Amino acid sequence: MKPYLLAIDNGSQSTKVTIFDARGRALAAASRRLEPYDISVPGHAVHPDDDIWESIAGACRDVMAAFPGDPADIAAVGLCTIRFCRALLRADGSLAEPVLSWMDERVGRPYRGDNPQARYVTTSSGYITHRLTGQFTDTAANYEGMWPIDHDTADWPDDPQRYAVAGMPRDMLFDLVAPGGRLGQVTPAAAGATGIPAGLPVYATANDKAVEALGAGLDDDGTVLLSLGTYIAAMTIGSSSSGADGSYWANFGARPGTYLYESTGIRRGMWTVSWYRTLLEGPGGGGPGGGEPAAGAPVLEDDLNAAASKLAPGSNGLLTIPDWLAPGQAAWRRGALLGFDGSQGRAHIYRSILEGIALTMAGHTAAMEHALGRRLSPVLVSGGGSRSDLMMQIVADVYGRPACRTTVNDAAGLGAAICAAVGHGIYPGWDQATAAMVSSGRQFTPDPRAVRAYQQISQVYATLAGYADPLFRSMAEGLAGLDRA
Repeated sequence: MKPYLLAIDNGSQSTKVTIFDARGRALAAASRRLEPYDISVPGHAVHPDDDIWESIAGACRDVMAAFPGDPADIAAVGLCTIRFCRALLRADGSLAEPVLSWMDERVGRPYRGDNPQARYVTTSSGYITHRLTGQFTDTAANYEGMWPIDHDTADWPDDPQRYAVAGMPRDMLFDLVAPGGRLGQVTPAAAGATGIPAGLPVYATANDKAVEALGAGLDDDGTVLLSLGTYIAAMTIGSSSSGADGSYWANFGARPGTYLYESTGIRRGMWTVSWYRTLLEGPGGGGPGGGEPAAGAPVLEDDLNAAASKLAPGSNGLLTIPDWLAPGQAAWRRGALLGFDGSQGRAHIYRSILEGIALTMAGHTAAMEHALGRRLSPVLVSGGGSRSDLMMQIVADVYGRPACRTTVNDAAGLGAAICAAVGHGIYPGWDQATAAMVSSGRQFTPDPRAVRAYQQISQVYATLAGYADPLFRSMAEGLAGLDRA
């Protein structure tokens, strides 16, 4: 169904580009892995060289080569990139230094202004918008964290103190566009680099989690979306810019005027699964910088899923704490596998990692539900982890409620296409666009026996932090001097 929409979904581990029709069906897709982060300086996590743009340009070239239709029928581009990144640009829009990842501790602090070449400070989406269009514009809904934005108006404030606190003068910041707004059009230079037809309009989306929620069909405040990506979070929709400390926080939604309520998350969520696969597979990716395993991983994962599916809940007493990247407020935390007795094999470890993710997120979801005063059901599940039937069943059993996967693997890509469809006038509004382009996938029903088993396991699991936190803190203090010795 014409016209077609090209959706860019740039994530932490890879860039995916998909061409959708107006019914949300993917006609061509391509992806390019990002290089591992440069973490050579403690506390820093940097995208090497111009890695984000190169991955986007390469994936765009690949998808255009695979597209079976007429490029002239592509009507618009929707752009979605990683949130919480910081890009410093020269006056001509080129990088003054490599982009800071969301894992870099500096993005949580005010900008210091210590790079004399930096004329602009922006997000990853602002930088890519300029590469595609030549404009110094950006989506307002990708400004989360240490930015002087007004979360009620989704615009830059009038209060000079807000800019002083962030260390970012207004003249260093891009002009803002709401989701579905036009950012610019593809320049001839960008067309040459990406293969995208020159002149195509590029439309704003939001932060990647909000765009994923849009593409997954999260459109009411009674449903929860579990996003199983590099960063795992549980989310629902709300109308207030205020969150509840310790339970959830509010960030911009992909529909203007809405907010995404997001629970506490797991910072290296499904990355931990990639890490484990890589240990079994051997060299080829998934190292500490965050890349995905190389060829052969899907076969190994199929084998692990098949073997782990035969195991009972609890992985024969093996419990996983999935803090492979410690949260900022508890930097001394570490991940842990507890309960080895010699009876467990690699499938037990694999299942325990999946169970640890589900148990942790069920706890975070319960805290968010308590603060909101309502139960969220069913559970929508998106992200790479949703492709595993085993993971889907574990989620349904741990949560004790139906779990439904998205119909497309790249929900953020579909969300970007929806933003472009609304912005370009293919549909008159957000309701019409989502109704036409989003459909439900397979639903997994909780198994009553497994639900009872996980209820018992979760009572034990909830106590682990009380034992592990003092141990990890003591370890961090006791071992702090070893690197300097």
